Amino acid sequence: MAGTGLEWHRVAADADVVEDRPVGVTVGDRSIGLYRLDGVLYALDDICTHEFAILSDGYVEDGCIECPLHQALFDIRTGEAKGPPANGDLATYPVRVEGDDVLVGVPTGAE
Repeated sequence: MAGTGLEWHRVAADADVVEDRPVGVTVGDRSIGLYRLDGVLYALDDICTHEFAILSDGYVEDGCIECPLHQALFDIRTGEAKGPPANGDLATYPVRVEGDDVLVGVPTGAE
């Protein structure tokens, strides 16, 4: 049975994550995109559910990230796919800031 706890990883400096400029990071074998919207940090899977594309290479508009390959849209706050060609929601991860460090929590035992 998979674990239910979180393991926290430092992934960036707080100053490196600015409005409308996603940052792609890697935690283990997970690709995670970091976003700042209205001053709040969010983390979600960085690979489009439609076809392999790095979402943090896309465009932020109206609270969504647009896939650079086929323009699928995902809500940055929730990971929800906003329509085709995306065929599933993105996983989201808790984020916290300690000093100048951005930490992302990933589930333990889920890999």
